[in-house]
Amino acid sequence: MPSPTGAKMLAVIDLLSKHPAGLSSAEVTRRTGITGNLVFRLLKTLAAMGFAAQREDDKTYTLSNRLLDLSRPKVAGKSLVVCAQEALRELRDGTGETVQLLIESGGKMLVMEQLQGTHALQVCGQVGMRVPMYSCAPGKAILAWWGDKKRAEWFRGRALKSFTPHTLSKRKDLERDLELARLRGYTLDCEEGIEGIRCVAAPVCDEFGNPIAAITMMAPLNRLPEDLFEKLGQRVMQASLAIEREVRL
Repeated sequence: MPSPTGAKMLAVIDLLSKHPAGLSSAEVTRRTGITGNLVFRLLKTLAAMGFAAQREDDKTYTLSNRLLDLSRPKVAGKSLVVCAQEALRELRDGTGETVQLLIESGGKMLVMEQLQGTHALQVCGQVGMRVPMYSCAPGKAILAWWGDKKRAEWFRGRALKSFTPHTLSKRKDLERDLELARLRGYTLDCEEGIEGIRCVAAPVCDEFGNPIAAITMMAPLNRLPEDLFEKLGQRVMQASLAIEREVRL
């Protein structure tokens, strides 16, 4: 039998996760139906333990990244995010573009780390964001390097929605694209998730060749023309290999 207080704490966390701009104690009370005194204690506990923060200006509460930190994947006892930091930084500094580390989670891609680029105009997401696998380069890197059986399980009963005119929403087209990616070693997102944005990605694999994560570099269309695909694909592959070496040290 779950603890009533524990269940209410989870309800507060769930509510805050859906309101990244923050909620006041009174708003949490109204939306959850939990008594004001208990909401006050729960929010203060979350803040004291670092799972939430209270703004000074309007006293609203927001979730911190601590829950995400606790759930960050580890390989051979090492933090994947820590192992990726140097390679991501070098990739960002060498291209000037935003780079990300993502993992597969629940059939989607989850952003675990992001380093914003140095250009005045940047394409950015946010840590904790989830995106469809098949319409982004890092998701396709995981799909491409999965075994046939696991990839077939992912496809089973899944409808592929078109987000742009370029989305590969037919399985045969996507499978063909994944096959080409395996041959060249990197994947591309040619405005398949968002029009005007292109991405290059590569898988980060374990010692058995199974993908454990993917890294990606993203840029506006005008900064990532087709004639740069090969050059940037090689840079992303080099970064992924550097992360693999760091993980195995």
